[in-house]
Amino acid sequence: MENNHVLGSKGSTRRAFLSASAITAVGAPLLAHAAPAVAATAGAGSALAQRAPDNDLRAMLREVDPDRIHAIVLRLTQFGTRHTASSQADPVRGIGAATAWVFAQMQAIAATSSGRMTVQKQTFVQPVSSRIPVPTTITNVIATMKGTASPERFYVVTGHLDSRVTDVLDFTSDAPGADDDASGVAVVLELARLFATHQFPGTLVFATVAGEEQGLYGSTFMAQQMNAAGNDVQGMFSNDIVGASQAWDGTKPDPQTLRLFVEGIPTAATPAEIATMQSVGGENDGVSRQLGRFAEEVAPFSLTGMNIRVIWRRDRYLRASDHVSFQGQGYPAARFTEPRENFNHEHQNTQVVNGVQLGDLIQFVDFDYIARVAKVNGATLWSLATAPGTPKNVLIHATAPPNFSGINTTTLTWNANPESNLAGYEVVTRETTSPDWTDAINVGDVTTVTLDIAKDNVQFGLRAVDLAGNRSPVAFPQVVTT
Repeated sequence: MENNHVLGSKGSTRRAFLSASAITAVGAPLLAHAAPAVAATAGAGSALAQRAPDNDLRAMLREVDPDRIHAIVLRLTQFGTRHTASSQADPVRGIGAATAWVFAQMQAIAATSSGRMTVQKQTFVQPVSSRIPVPTTITNVIATMKGTASPERFYVVTGHLDSRVTDVLDFTSDAPGADDDASGVAVVLELARLFATHQFPGTLVFATVAGEEQGLYGSTFMAQQMNAAGNDVQGMFSNDIVGASQAWDGTKPDPQTLRLFVEGIPTAATPAEIATMQSVGGENDGVSRQLGRFAEEVAPFSLTGMNIRVIWRRDRYLRASDHVSFQGQGYPAARFTEPRENFNHEHQNTQVVNGVQLGDLIQFVDFDYIARVAKVNGATLWSLATAPGTPKNVLIHATAPPNFSGINTTTLTWNANPESNLAGYEVVTRETTSPDWTDAINVGDVTTVTLDIAKDNVQFGLRAVDLAGNRSPVAFPQVVTT
């Protein structure tokens, strides 16, 4: 098989070339060998639309149940407090009782999976540290559904089980934690229930983590353990404070918007990697930014009833959620959260309504909104686990002075994907001032390509495509001098 393609026509404009190339990929899978692109009229179509959601995904999303979500959130508030330092042994109150209940729910869900899903309690002792005055046992509940074809790549979704009142060290007062973060736990449990009866090439992980309010301790331990095991986590989402469609502070409700926080330069990047990204204008092209772009493509309003508002920050000012723990291990990770947060409501102590203990925003929680959040997560996880993996070791080759050969062309190389149903690859491009990829070039099932486009003028990325037309997230190339 030919593995070095030279595409383009020196007589064509760059835009005309990109548009012509894009046409070859619209509406059909790639062929095993891609023909060189031919120049066409400028302004022709783009090839960035993902494959239309399949009927099985649409059917699954219709099964998202706001009543089940309501029941989960209500049950979690009834443990009184889920503070990390609360009782581990009390059968009805505290973090221990809540953990046991979630574990039992996950086990019941796993029983419907025909053996594909396993559940574990991941327990460790957190030494004295910030907001941890004494050594404290922390337990994550993790349900893993092993992939059928590419089990080595993982996609993770979390919500944090622990709760708090305004005083983060107060572990005795009631802290039912309806919005922060029973809402996220409800998303995780509902997704686990729905995904358990399906199977996917990639491995899916549904987890409730603890110790978040004290310092992301549960998710940090989980991410470190996955890294130590060599798990290739290609996407992770934290659902934290996803229960309120309005802030109840006089502002206009925004029930169809979900914020998604994504960092730019990766947390785990070395100084040399940071300098390289900055030198090529890649500040907006870290792995988490590519994950955010992917979510926007595969979870549109027409499918989920929700608009994703991507925010190019790691998280809110001076605050963080469990996605930061995974970013610290170099994994692509992002945080879903409601459109306008009301901190005072989130951490109120218990109120009594009709004799039933409620509180921490439960009277303000919108369960239909949480259901739509679950749909956004579900569509994204389904698409990630079904598509090929993100291409590895993508390199863009640059020649150092005084050798200026190839200055007006672009050569990319990458490792071959392992999937047996791979059709090939698309090189995606955009203007350096554009936030999203705008054009795609079908390059076939190759591992190197040279394009007649000056690398200085646009940004490049690469994504894999399978025979069914499913596309991976984009990989941004590293620069190598040749």
